[in-house]
Amino acid sequence: MTVTAYSFTVLSLRIASNDNTQIAIAATVTRWYDANARDLAWRRPGASPWGVLVSEVMLQQTQVSRVEPAWQTWMERWPTPAHLAADPPGEAIRAWDRLGYPRRALRLHACATAIVERHDGEVPDDVEALLALPGIGTYTARAVAAFAFRQRHPVVDTNVRRVVARAVAGEADGGANTTPADLRAVEVLLPEDEEAAARASVAFMELGAVVCTARAPRCEECPLTAVCAWRLAGSPPPDGPARRSQRYHGTDRYVRGLLMAVLRASDTPVPAERLDAVWPDADQRHRALAGLLADGLVRRREETYALPG
Repeated sequence: MTVTAYSFTVLSLRIASNDNTQIAIAATVTRWYDANARDLAWRRPGASPWGVLVSEVMLQQTQVSRVEPAWQTWMERWPTPAHLAADPPGEAIRAWDRLGYPRRALRLHACATAIVERHDGEVPDDVEALLALPGIGTYTARAVAAFAFRQRHPVVDTNVRRVVARAVAGEADGGANTTPADLRAVEVLLPEDEEAAARASVAFMELGAVVCTARAPRCEECPLTAVCAWRLAGSPPPDGPARRSQRYHGTDRYVRGLLMAVLRASDTPVPAERLDAVWPDADQRHRALAGLLADGLVRRREETYALPG
C-alpha cells in the first residue's frame, strides 16, 4: 500500500466517525461553488444526460477552453445518441477535429449505437448499465450518474484527489491513479442526500480545477484554507521527484495528428503520397499510420486511405 493510499484509508475512518467534519467540508466547498462556479453549458439545468456524457468524454485530458466550442458544435449536430448513431463513425472522427486522442470519437459513436440498441436511445441512469457501454469506464459512469441524474457517487479525478490529499490528508499530491482508497476517502465526505452529494462532487472537482491547482494553487482564495492540513503543515512538496511534462512535438502521437488532419480535411480517399508529405521520417510515419489503422481510425483501400465509413 502506498503512503497516500494508507493516509486515505486512515482518513476515511477518521472522517466517517466525525459527521461534523464531513458536513463542514462538503458544505463549505459547495457554498464556494455556488458563488464561483464557471458557467459551462453541460452544467446548465437544460443539459441532457447525453450532453453530460459527451462533455465527460471530451474533457478527458483536454482543457475546458478547447472542449466548450467543440461540445456546442457536436450537440447542435448530434443532440441525441440516435442522431450520432445514424451517421458513419468517420463523421464523428471528422467532427472531433483537433481535440486529441481521436479514439474517443469512435468510442462515443459506439456508445451512441449501444444506447440506441439497448436503451431505446436514452442514456441509462444506472452505473452498471453505464459501465456496460463501449468506452465508458468507472470515472465516466460515476460522473454521468452524479452530474446528469443527481445520484450519490464518489466522482474522483486528478483534481478531486489533489483537493482531498491536501485539505484532509496533508499531502501535496493525490497520486497518479484513482484507487479504491481514494473512492472511500471521497465518499465519506459526501452528504447522504443525493442532490447535495452530487452538488458536492462537482464542487470538489471545480475547486481542484481552478483554485487548488497542481503547480500554482491559489490558497488565499480557497474556502478550506483555514483548515487545510497541507497548508497548515507549511505546504510540503510531494514525495519523490517532480513529474516531468511530456514532450509532444515530434512524437508518434504528433505524427498521428498530422496524418489525421489530412484525412479529416478530405471528402475523398487520400493517396499514400499525400500522407508521405506530412513528415520526413518514413519509419516513424509508417509506425504512426499503422497505429491509426490498428485503432480503426483509418481504413486502407488499395493505395489510398480514408476515415471509416
